[in-house]
Amino acid sequence: MKRKRIYIVPAALVAVLLVLQLFTQPIASKPVTGHMEGVPEEVLAILQRSCYNCHSNEQHLSWFDKLAPAAWAVKKDVERAREVMNFSEWNKLSPADHTGKMYAILNMLQAGKMPLPEYLLLHPEAKISDRDIAVVKKYTLSLSGEDTGHHDAQPVTGGPRPTAPVSPNGVQYTDAFKQWPVISMSTLFDHSIRVIYGNDIAVKAVREENFFPWPDGAIVVKAVWKQETQPNGEIRPGEFVNAQFMEKDAQKYKTTEGWGFAKFSGPQLKPTGKDALFAQQSCIGCHRQLSAATGYLFDVPMKVNPPSLTDKILSR
Repeated sequence: MKRKRIYIVPAALVAVLLVLQLFTQPIASKPVTGHMEGVPEEVLAILQRSCYNCHSNEQHLSWFDKLAPAAWAVKKDVERAREVMNFSEWNKLSPADHTGKMYAILNMLQAGKMPLPEYLLLHPEAKISDRDIAVVKKYTLSLSGEDTGHHDAQPVTGGPRPTAPVSPNGVQYTDAFKQWPVISMSTLFDHSIRVIYGNDIAVKAVREENFFPWPDGAIVVKAVWKQETQPNGEIRPGEFVNAQFMEKDAQKYKTTEGWGFAKFSGPQLKPTGKDALFAQQSCIGCHRQLSAATGYLFDVPMKVNPPSLTDKILSR
């Protein structure tokens, strides 16, 4: 009797697996409408190895990816990944969108969020190395002509500048943000210190949780410094990196969810971007990955924070 049970259990499991296969639908087959033209072969090879299985119409799935119930999760992940970014439809995007997507890719790789850890368990060949990240970073920065060298810059200090820099899309730098309330702070994989300031309209929107959408006239500025470790171990802002501006005007910036984006880098506060289209699309490419419910912003206190905590942040 015991011997029969030993055989019955595996047989039952096999039977269940066979039945599950009947309820498995294959991933929808879609045509490849455009390739990543002009991308260095070394960069393309990294993306094809580590990203294409989900973010394209060119899946090369292993046999275990096609077996239910794992196949159900794979199908869901691929469909969601295609919606966010599809390398097989790269031609549908503008050059500025291409740049924005590459920055989004770089951010995800450097943060270790892509490829997904659970995907790497069964696909170790997709693992991203430090060298891979360096290759992708060099290419991504070249798209916007950003200076990747070091600057002898200091934290933003002093009064108004004689001539305020202006981004190609018309967003103007102002020193006034230094007197605005701090609405949030963050750090990132690059060991930077990021302080987020808001003007009166933005502060009111945060306090009232009114970012569905954010009101016109709201301006948010993220000032970025490198971390500097003091002899006593204290972490302080060191070399100034850039100031990132977002100003809300639903009519003026219709194509980028109502936000005007700009970044002013280094001691000279050099605006990023070759033209107005780039200045807009290269930023929204990342911000569109956020939910509209957050107003397409990163690192801003949201409804999950207790009112008392938000008020404390805003009162500082």
